[in-house]
Amino acid sequence: MLVIVIENAPPRLRGRMAIWLLEIRAGVYVGNYNCKIRDYLWQQVEEGLEDGNAVMAWQAATEAGFDFVTLGANRRIPAEFDGAKLVSFLPPPTSVDTGE
Repeated sequence: MLVIVIENAPPRLRGRMAIWLLEIRAGVYVGNYNCKIRDYLWQQVEEGLEDGNAVMAWQAATEAGFDFVTLGANRRIPAEFDGAKLVSFLPPPTSVDTGE
């Protein structure tokens, strides 16, 4: 099982993903491919994402039963903790006080 979620992506990337995967919701693509095709699809995401962000998750022989990668600006980032891959949150952006 393979899941790719893209946000703020150009239409051409969304169209390319729709060729290979089923778009079950806006920006959410699912399919069942081997690692070679998975790597090819992620390469397409890397090349076409521009200012958007993306995550790809797939079934893997890990403790959790899956693995994932992310790309682009997002508050959620992968974090390794005792050999387990988890998700960490960056602090929310704060406005800079100019003193005026």
